[in-house]
Amino acid sequence: MAGPLWPRTRRGSTDETLIRSVYEEHGHALLAYAARLTGDRAAAEDVVQETLIRAWRHSEVLVNGKGSVRGWLLTVARNIITDRYRAKAARPPEVSGSPATPPVEADHADSVVDTMAVLGALDQLSAEHRDVLTELYYRQHSVAEAADSLGIPAGTVKSRSHYALKALRQVFKDGAGANRPGRPPQQAAGMQEVVA
Repeated sequence: MAGPLWPRTRRGSTDETLIRSVYEEHGHALLAYAARLTGDRAAAEDVVQETLIRAWRHSEVLVNGKGSVRGWLLTVARNIITDRYRAKAARPPEVSGSPATPPVEADHADSVVDTMAVLGALDQLSAEHRDVLTELYYRQHSVAEAADSLGIPAGTVKSRSHYALKALRQVFKDGAGANRPGRPPQQAAGMQEVVA
């Protein structure tokens, strides 16, 4: 295929020539005008390009002899800039993720209530069960570290933690230790396994 996909018509060739001549004659003034209105050279170049596309689509306006070509081009450019400004204003403002502006933190009131509920539920357990859960989940010790800390064998730590979790679930089920009846608290990372 040596030639283009569609044959050039006489009108297509003249439109291209017309737009080239319009750009050569009015391009610099159009770019300066758009840059002054936008305050950004890249945005101004986009506006000039869109203006010339609209001029190409409506080439009859450029050759009908009514009014100034430059006036029509500047009006089209101003309308494009106004449309872009309105479109940007209609959208919610974009938030940049810069280190200077940290993300908004969620309200910590729920976590305070959850902590109070878990502490209240732990008070309902026996001292042995409470000590094992404290070592494993609050202090985040391994089974071996909890066994060393409590002075009991690792198997006993596993057994007590199993029965302690079972008892803790029952406390939450009964609602005795929960400050928020009907649902268990949302746990921090270390306590998620306790009531699950």
